[in-house]
Amino acid sequence: MKIGDLAKRSGQTPSRIRFYERIGLLKLVDRRSNGYRTYPPEALVVLNLIDTAQNAGFSLDEIRRMVPSDLDQWQHEGLLDALKAKVDEITALETRLGRSKAQILGLIAEIESKPGDMACKDNARRVMARMLVEAGG
Repeated sequence: MKIGDLAKRSGQTPSRIRFYERIGLLKLVDRRSNGYRTYPPEALVVLNLIDTAQNAGFSLDEIRRMVPSDLDQWQHEGLLDALKAKVDEITALETRLGRSKAQILGLIAEIESKPGDMACKDNARRVMARMLVEAGG
């Protein structure tokens, strides 16, 4: 199929498909004598894999290491290792985000607990002083 057909079927732009080809993610391409690119049906599978992997948080370099140029050469264990490593990264990120969220919610509660007769600048000093104490300073 031609690049326009592949773009339409994959939801990618032709320029994005050419980019994937240029960086070595999409190797399933034949060049005709007139310079036109033609792609086998497997190219659609590879584009869908790239899209799915990016949506899951994989970088293009990580995807390049996971997706072989020939789908018949797929390394089952390598793929599983990469997917498990990504789950571990996501778990660590969730933990960090949970801590950050708790800190922000605490800060919001501290700011909102401003006594009604206290000026905003004084409340800011109060909140900052409490943050310094909590940080050990």
